[in-house]
Amino acid sequence: MAREKKPNILFLFTDDQRFDTIRALGNEQIETPNLDALVESGTAFKQAHIMGGTSGAVCMPSRAMLHTGRTLFHIERQGQQIPKDHVTLGEHLRANGYETFGTGKWHNAPPSYARSFSAGAEIFFGGMADHWNVPACRFDPTGRYEQTPMCPDPFASNEVRYRHCDHITAGRHSTDLLAGAAVEFLGRRDAAKPFLLYCAFLAPHDPRTMPREFLDKYDPTRIELPENFLPEHPFDNGDLTGRDEKLEAWPRTPETIRRHMAEYYAMITHADAAVGRIMQVLRGSGEFDRTIVVFAGDNGLAVGRHGLMGKQNLYDHSVRVPLILAGPGVPRGERRDALCYLNDIFPTVCDLTGMDAPRSVEGLSLAATFADGSAVVREELPLAYVDFQRGIRRGHHKLIEYHVAGRRTTQLFDLAADPWEMHSLADDPAHAGELASLRERLVHWRDALDDPSSFWDGCDFG
Repeated sequence: MAREKKPNILFLFTDDQRFDTIRALGNEQIETPNLDALVESGTAFKQAHIMGGTSGAVCMPSRAMLHTGRTLFHIERQGQQIPKDHVTLGEHLRANGYETFGTGKWHNAPPSYARSFSAGAEIFFGGMADHWNVPACRFDPTGRYEQTPMCPDPFASNEVRYRHCDHITAGRHSTDLLAGAAVEFLGRRDAAKPFLLYCAFLAPHDPRTMPREFLDKYDPTRIELPENFLPEHPFDNGDLTGRDEKLEAWPRTPETIRRHMAEYYAMITHADAAVGRIMQVLRGSGEFDRTIVVFAGDNGLAVGRHGLMGKQNLYDHSVRVPLILAGPGVPRGERRDALCYLNDIFPTVCDLTGMDAPRSVEGLSLAATFADGSAVVREELPLAYVDFQRGIRRGHHKLIEYHVAGRRTTQLFDLAADPWEMHSLADDPAHAGELASLRERLVHWRDALDDPSSFWDGCDFG
């Protein structure tokens, strides 16, 4: 008797989408009907995080961790390259008989892309682009994308050009371009093989532009500001002059932040429509019931919270991300509060497809939570941002330590009582024991994760 074909994998990945931007998970200001349907057909992990970033372009190391299942200081320092001995998810599935197709943002250099995928289209190796003029590559099985003609960078002057680009589809939005590539693949895939379809949207990363019909859904004057909106961050966190923070003037005003939020939500609603289009074609292909769907974001974004605009910080709005799984082996319509990282997706997919994870993977499978909703995967989550910030989440407490220009600042939050992270308990004697304990664990994780940062130089608790 023929062996049953392994389940397919549809991996949908967004860029800069914060954890709280799905209506079914509590945000009544946003329209996400297709993601809402995915939530109801699968399991949503409400405490999914990234470990942080070793670069201001946080999405670069985030994607390297996602694709390799490795931890932050065990990837190449900036996350740009993926070493050959770090097996990627696509590479592993490909070695186990999968047809692997990728489209959209990679941001981890061409060699690892060529290892990971057997086919692809509309590949973007950069970090951001004009959504209506994406400098993209056609698939090259040799991985020699550096030999292709180069396209102009619309955000630079003096004829600066993208190194990896062979065409631009002018006037077609990136979200629609990539959804189109995904749909085209579903129509011509090898029916004899299970597939991995990896679709990495550029949205909702700025510049925040989208078809007018989606922007018209959001009236900025009716957008509710979050409780942690601030005109300015209360102290120097080490990255107040970075690119993301220059997207709006200081002090931030309610009017400008409402406008940014409306555009941010509109981009997500547009991406949601693209997800619906892909899901509709998947249903029509007859493969829907045999497909594991993974939806996630690469990192969050402040958009006015704590007086910040970007993701170069360790607040929840920047390190927590959406994560939904659905399909064979995944409970329907359930939520999980298990602490987890994006790099836990790799071993989870391996469990769901009946494969062993490569030895290079450091993530932990979430499969135990499918049978037991109270299962604990991780007791705590260490967090880091370049050499300025270190943090740890344990239970409902979260510690963030800053070391900027010789000055140290400490924040301790009780997320159960203060989910907006507005009231630090670091100087409260009643919480001295918790502070000392979390600092001890932070030092433990420094050593366990091989953190080489200058953050620790002269640290009085490390």
